[in-house]
Amino acid sequence: MKKHTRQSLAALAMTLAAFGAQAEDKELNLYVWSEYIPEDVIEAFTKETGIEVNLTTYESNEAMYAKLKLTNGAGYDIVLPSTYYISMMQKDGLLQKLDKQKLGNMKNLDPALLDKSYDKGNQYSVPYFWGSTSIGVNAEEIDPKTITSWKDLFKPEFKGRLLLTDDVREVFQIGLALNGHSANTTDEAQIKQAYETLKPLIANTQVFNSDAPRLPYLSGDVDIGMIWNGEVYMANNEGGNLAYIYPKEGAIFWVDSFAVPSHAEHPDAAHRFINYMMRPEVAKACVEYVGYATPNLPGKALLPDELKNSPVIFPDAATVAKGEFQTDVGDAIGLYESYWTKLKTGQ
Repeated sequence: MKKHTRQSLAALAMTLAAFGAQAEDKELNLYVWSEYIPEDVIEAFTKETGIEVNLTTYESNEAMYAKLKLTNGAGYDIVLPSTYYISMMQKDGLLQKLDKQKLGNMKNLDPALLDKSYDKGNQYSVPYFWGSTSIGVNAEEIDPKTITSWKDLFKPEFKGRLLLTDDVREVFQIGLALNGHSANTTDEAQIKQAYETLKPLIANTQVFNSDAPRLPYLSGDVDIGMIWNGEVYMANNEGGNLAYIYPKEGAIFWVDSFAVPSHAEHPDAAHRFINYMMRPEVAKACVEYVGYATPNLPGKALLPDELKNSPVIFPDAATVAKGEFQTDVGDAIGLYESYWTKLKTGQ
């Protein structure tokens, strides 16, 4: 009798605990890139689930990473790191393993974008968008046909008209590519050579921007420089006339993935949201909003032909093969950051 009572009480406690967890998970804290998830998509999720979404944005992987390091993976339920940041954050204990049983819509994702070196088996991440960083040109001021190489950004006539993303690895990839080196080198001599190559480029640079780089183009502050493909899509939808050029040395490619911080307060809500975002119709809406490439194959199939066949959004295999995806460079990131500081301060 006593044993039965203890078992009943234990079962009741488990039921109440589960109920309490469900009650707590009526809130979700997102920490993501700005202008990356459509408001109506978030509103539809809240209407369907009753989960209120609190949205906080960041303008660089570095800023997100520093904040999560400071809180030891607490404060947010979903983050959107790029490519190699997944492996960095996992090694630092900032991410928790995903429960794949709650992510049935992963079946919609392109296998070519899964099981990457930065997260074998996708234990910690689910790709949301993939895209590129390449050359943006204000076609009203510069003939796009005259731009074919990263080297063109160094032309003296572009002094004070140039934008670079505020991203150490992306900018250094230009210098490395121009010297025939991998974007993922850990060789200090090669990194230093890239630094020396990039020094004249800084003299041309008007602004560093990794928040919304299309805006300086639209305002007329810059006419050429680095930009993400989705920002070109958005700029042209907002009245701009930007051309997107894949340089002959190859573009910079990346994947942004959903991940759950190690001390997320609402992991169940996080999994529900990630699974929701992998619905084909939701993936379609997100591409139409920001113009980045979705890994969601049935979602891509729903897109109108002008988006589905756009080389800006979905580059062909040859263009992708010529470029390079970034990977974790381990302790060598310190070398990059040291030379980056020297580069930006004119040393």
